Amino acid sequence: MKPARTKTPRKPPVKKGSQTSLKDPVGVYCRVRPLSLPEQECCIEVINNTTVQLHTPEGFRLNRNGDYKETQYSFKQVFGTHTTQKELFDVVANPLVDDLIHGKNGLLFTYGVTGSGKTHTMTGSPGEGGLLPRCLHMLFNSIGSFQAKRYVFKSNDRNSMDIQCEVDALLERQKREATPNPKTPSSKRQVDPEFADMINVQEFCKAEEVDEDSVYGVFVSYIEIYNNYIYDLLEEVPFDPIKPKPPQSKLLREDKNHNMYVAGCTEVEVKSTEEAFEVFWRGQKKRRIANTHLNHESSRSHSVFNIKLVQAPLDADGDNVLQEKEQITISQLSLVDLAGSERTNRTKAEGNRLREAGNINQSLMTLRTCMEVLRENQTYGTNKMVPYRDSKLTHLFKNYFDGEGKVRLIVCVNPKAEDYEESLQVMRFAEVTQEVEVARPTDKAICGLTPGRRYRNQARAGPVGDEPLVSEVVLQSFPPLPSCELLDVNDEQTLPRLIEALERRHHLRQMMIEEFNKQAITFKALLQEFDNAVLNKENYIQGKLNEKEKVISGQKMEIERLEKKNKTLEYKVEILEKTTTIYEEDKRNLQQELETQNQKLQRQFSDKRRLEARLQGMVTETTMKWEKECERRVAAKQLEMQNKLWVKDEKLKQLKAIVTEPKTEKPERPSRERDREKVTQRPVSPSPAPNAPPIRLRHRRSRSAGDRWVDHKPATNLQTETVMQPHVPRAITVSVANEKALAKCEKYMLTHQELASDGEIETKLIKGDVYKTRGGGQSVQFTEIETLKQESPTSRKRRSSTAAPAQPDGTESEWTDVETRCSVAVEMKAGSQLGPGYQHHAQPKRKKP
Repeated sequence: MKPARTKTPRKPPVKKGSQTSLKDPVGVYCRVRPLSLPEQECCIEVINNTTVQLHTPEGFRLNRNGDYKETQYSFKQVFGTHTTQKELFDVVANPLVDDLIHGKNGLLFTYGVTGSGKTHTMTGSPGEGGLLPRCLHMLFNSIGSFQAKRYVFKSNDRNSMDIQCEVDALLERQKREATPNPKTPSSKRQVDPEFADMINVQEFCKAEEVDEDSVYGVFVSYIEIYNNYIYDLLEEVPFDPIKPKPPQSKLLREDKNHNMYVAGCTEVEVKSTEEAFEVFWRGQKKRRIANTHLNHESSRSHSVFNIKLVQAPLDADGDNVLQEKEQITISQLSLVDLAGSERTNRTKAEGNRLREAGNINQSLMTLRTCMEVLRENQTYGTNKMVPYRDSKLTHLFKNYFDGEGKVRLIVCVNPKAEDYEESLQVMRFAEVTQEVEVARPTDKAICGLTPGRRYRNQARAGPVGDEPLVSEVVLQSFPPLPSCELLDVNDEQTLPRLIEALERRHHLRQMMIEEFNKQAITFKALLQEFDNAVLNKENYIQGKLNEKEKVISGQKMEIERLEKKNKTLEYKVEILEKTTTIYEEDKRNLQQELETQNQKLQRQFSDKRRLEARLQGMVTETTMKWEKECERRVAAKQLEMQNKLWVKDEKLKQLKAIVTEPKTEKPERPSRERDREKVTQRPVSPSPAPNAPPIRLRHRRSRSAGDRWVDHKPATNLQTETVMQPHVPRAITVSVANEKALAKCEKYMLTHQELASDGEIETKLIKGDVYKTRGGGQSVQFTEIETLKQESPTSRKRRSSTAAPAQPDGTESEWTDVETRCSVAVEMKAGSQLGPGYQHHAQPKRKKP
């Protein structure tokens, strides 16, 4: 279907090779149903028998702020509101039934919005049968007298037919009649008045050129595609009132001819229109319909009614069917009633209805996508893959679009304004579909192998028309005989004329015999030549047959090899399926075990969190308890120290009282003792007095002097000029650490100076080990810190002298005098706990009297 507005011209299709197969476009027809109410606004107008026009309704323009648009679409034929079912059938379905009888397949769709008349077009209404009953009526009118007896044809599960002999068919008929099967309708059964009016077609319709030397069998099946699952509507499931069994979905399979079919689908053999429609009506009652906002009985699934016609030739006598399965011709006509496509906001669908509408729209969208890809491949010569497998609907009928039969589409539209948007989408889909071309199916012979029945019927009917027999023609060539009646005894003319006529006839007969003999001799010669030619031809054909037999034997061997390989692969597949089943069972067990372990770990994690929360509370409680205990102990210790300080203060006061007492004069000490005292009482300072004699610096030797050291002394360090001056023999002294010095030593020492709390210089020796790195450099790992600290006795004397008052006579106290005569000694003590080094203190010692 093409809109009348101007469109951009497409590129010409690309021709591939010398493809001579003819193609026909998909036949798209449009049917417009009448409005339900005369006062409703109409948005579709029929222009002529091939064109319709859509115009924007007023309500749509006001709601969407759109402009008024008129768009025309053309179809193969448009059927208006007054079209009868017979007119539609004669144009659309009649050719499909005629092709079905002549061994060709056909597919007929009805597509449109819910409430557009699709089911009415396909099924019809009482008193006005639709396309389906009319197709059945035409089929049985054409082959009614040529049908095979029941069960002569028997369907199998491989989408093909088997032939039974008359005896087997008779036995099966007797068996089925003894045990009536509800699947198989009987022609003697009373017609259900519910659908009797639908199949009451007044018009007689019959196909032409029906082969009389063949027998026919009709099989019907009825399926639905619901939520992208295929269900058999004719399948009989035993009713269980306690636990009803839901219907089982069917699978799609591909037969040896690469045609798609529904595996395990019920096929019922029917002998009349009543039987076929009864089967259809039984399945129609199982079809899923629901009450929506747009239709009280809206189809929620796609229904497919298949009519399969089986044709087989008769023998030479025209009595029995040839028992050759290869001579069977199977053709099929599929009548598809698609579910309605509409927006969910109009249907007010919820829950299952919303899910059904989504699946319906998805399958119809897949159908439209397939049509678009087919059109693109045919128009531009591309080779894109058509997504048939995305939907069961398109996958089932993909063979029809690949050239297995004719495809016809009836677009049903409702002209009311509320369906404008949906109708616009339907028109666009029809436009795409009409541009798709399907390969034309090949014509098949319509006559049997031997004309036994046809010649027998002609013999019973006598000569056909006014054609004379051969004997009559021969007799007419002889001269007529004169009258032989003798009226007078003296008549001498009658007998001589009779004798003359007989002589002429005898002479003519002799001439004809001679001519016949000559022609016989000529015919024998020709026959001999023909026999020789036939013999030569037979020899040639025999040689060809021998070659073909060799090829066939080779192919049979190849087939046997492939069958063996197929059996081996099937056995492997069976083993793999069993292995897969075992692995899936192990997987399920492991998943269950994993879930159990996860639950157990979750419980353990919950217990752990509860335990952590409990322990956290206990830790908090214990911390608060010990904090209170520490505060109590600190308070007690402070009180104890205060008491000790008070005792010490009391002792100091007593000592002060003793020291402040006047001391007695003492004799002057010898000069040697005064000199020693002067030396002892010299001040200790970082640098000697300017007028002091030079003094040799004294160093303290490191205890790790046996190794090779890098003595790192920054330039900012001061010389303490005391025994606390560190000294390492055989060391490399540097002011800045470098790689060359580190490469020659195993130990490293950094001298660091800082002021202590009492104002004295505190020296720290930071020691470490030198290691070689992978890159060829050196790294230092520090191991200990040695602290050197000195205390000047002069500062202590200074503090003591300020604290001790002088005697009344101006002399110093004995304690002060003793203090001045102290000598300095070195005492080694253990280092602090801040590092692995040592701390050295220089403390004064009191000299014994």
